[in-house]
Formats: sequence, structure tokens, C-alpha cells
Amino acid sequence: MRPPSPAPALVIEPVTGRRAMARFIRLPYTLHRDDPHWIPPLRMERRAALSASGNPYFRHADVAFWIARRDGRDVGRISAQIDHLAEPGTGHFGLLAAVDDCAVVARLMATAEDWLRARGSRRVLGPFNLSINEETGLLVDGFETPPMLMMGHDKPYLDGLLTGAGYTKATDVLAYRADNPDLPGMAAVLDRPLPPNVRIRPLNRKAYRDEVGVLTAIFNDAWRDNWGFVPLTPEEIDHMAAQMKPLIHERLVWFAEVDGEPAAFAVCLPNLNEAIRDLNGRLLPLGWAKLLWRLKVSGVSSARVPLMGVRRKHAGTMIGSLLAFLIMGAIQREARALGLRSLEMSWILEDNTPMRRIAEAIGGRAYKTYRIYEKTL
Repeated sequence: MRPPSPAPALVIEPVTGRRAMARFIRLPYTLHRDDPHWIPPLRMERRAALSASGNPYFRHADVAFWIARRDGRDVGRISAQIDHLAEPGTGHFGLLAAVDDCAVVARLMATAEDWLRARGSRRVLGPFNLSINEETGLLVDGFETPPMLMMGHDKPYLDGLLTGAGYTKATDVLAYRADNPDLPGMAAVLDRPLPPNVRIRPLNRKAYRDEVGVLTAIFNDAWRDNWGFVPLTPEEIDHMAAQMKPLIHERLVWFAEVDGEPAAFAVCLPNLNEAIRDLNGRLLPLGWAKLLWRLKVSGVSSARVPLMGVRRKHAGTMIGSLLAFLIMGAIQREARALGLRSLEMSWILEDNTPMRRIAEAIGGRAYKTYRIYEKTL
């Protein structure tokens, strides 16, 4: 009797060179090809985001990538990062994608852990793709709808495979969605005359770069004591300003000032994912024309609020709450006027009660949950 053939060996390969990176980027397209809710990201954007020349994150972080391969087929991928602006001794993982196989995920996680451990990490946290200020967390609830701009969409089985590899929940972050957003019960607050020292205003596009600097200063101050906070660097600010500019509508970015000092802001971006979902990640030969038409001519019907902040000096005060409601009220009003019927606010930490109340006040419901995992090394 002939003995059974051995199972094909599982090999973990480091990503080196353009061809290997192309395979790394391409793998989710294969894994999700039958998922009607997955949005193929633009490949050119992925190449830039995962390269030192295209992403200033690499200037304060060490990053490595791997692909799992079995029987001539790519079956998984992962990254490991050490962000030198984050908590010392904590390494990160990200960009996890794999077939439904515990051995594949276990080997990928072990590879990332070994790399982090060799560089002094005592704890691993993730997924972050690549920074906590980019895509954060693994989708664990809300698979039945497509993700919005800069939000992830994962396979449901990955949660169990990560748990099987020894990972536990560190925290959850939430995405709230409001369809035909309104402010029931808040109209009286929003219609009152503003206190004489308070002013709200839209973005001044003629001073765009200065406005992004104001926004970032508020963000770094507002978020500095929050879970997992990593400040945005000047290089990242310039990069973010250039990335957002084509999507920015001055009626969807609002600032609040107190005694002439910028005190709060919120940014709402049209949902690029709605415009690219059938381009298969490519802008050529005609994808760029379709994208331009949808963004500039026919429009999109949904948008996301990815950035919002109130300066720490006003946090927890009556004026701070008023500022948050005022700027969200302005965005809600302008979004409806522009024909945007769905508004997502994300991500929001599960224990951020004030922000969750604001999201609920405009009719939002928590419709997606993203989990951040941890493990002691």
C-alpha cells in the first residue's frame, strides 16, 4: 500500500522587490473575488502607501512584509511595523489577509512576532495598515455592507484564526452610519444665536495648506491622551494635504473658534469607494474617466467623517459639547444640500461616550465593528 503524499509545504517569503510587492498587493483581490461587498482599492494608491517613497510613515517606522506560499500559490500575507513615535516596547502588525487555514495565519503571526521580538518589542498590537492614523482594526461585525473610504473589509473567519494564534481583544472601534442624517431634538440648540466669543466657519480653500496645519494642530492636541495616539508629523501633514485635496469640498470641512482661537474641526469626505467599486483597482484604460465623472459630475451619495477633534481645554465642558454639535450640524446640513444621503462617522473608540452620543444624535447607528488585538511576546 502506497503511503499518503505529504501535504504541500507552507513557505513564508519576505517581500523584496517590485514583483513580490505586486503579489502582496494582489492577494486580497483573489481572496475577495466572490465577495460582493469588498471594494478593490486602487492599485496605484496601494503601491504608494506601501513604499518608503510614497508614504512618510516610513520615516519614523521600520516595516517588513511577508507572503505565505503553498503549492505554488500565494495563500496569505502580513506586515510588521515598529513605529518609533508609538509606545516603546510595542510592535504592530497589519495588512493581514489569508485563506481560511489556521496553520497559515499561525505561521504569519509567528513570523511577524519573531521579527518584532528581535527588535525589542515585548507586546504586539494590530492590525494597523500601516499606522493607527490610517486603516485600523479587523472587521468583526458588519460584513453585509461595503466599507467606506479608508476603511477595511476582512474575511469573517480571521477573528477566530487570530484568537487561535493567542491574540485577545485590546479594544474595539466603531463605525456609525446615518442615512438621511438629521438632528432631531437638536434643532433648538443649533438655531440659537451663538455666544459672542464663538464662531463657526467653513474651510478657506485659498489658504488650504494653512487650514490643514490648523486642523492638524487641533487633532494632535485633541487626541494626545486617547488610546494608542500617535501624532501626525509635518511630513505626514503635507502628504495628507495633498491626498485629501482632490476630495475636499469646502462646504464639508468646518472649524469652530473660541475667542479667535481655532478650537474644533470636522472633515467630511465624499466616499471614494462608491466611485471606484467596479474599476478592479485600475484607472487605465478608462477607469480615470469614470472616476472623474462620478466625483465631479454625477456625484456620489455617501460620505465619511474620518477626522474630528475638540481642543483638550474645551473637552468635557459645555462649550466643548456645543462646538462639536455645531460643526457636525453644519456638515449634516451641507451634506444634505449636496445630495449626500448616507454619512459615516468613523472610527470611534468604543469607550468614547461623548462622540458616540453625537453620532447617535444625528441618527447614526453603530453598523460596523473593527477589533484591535494584542499579545504579549
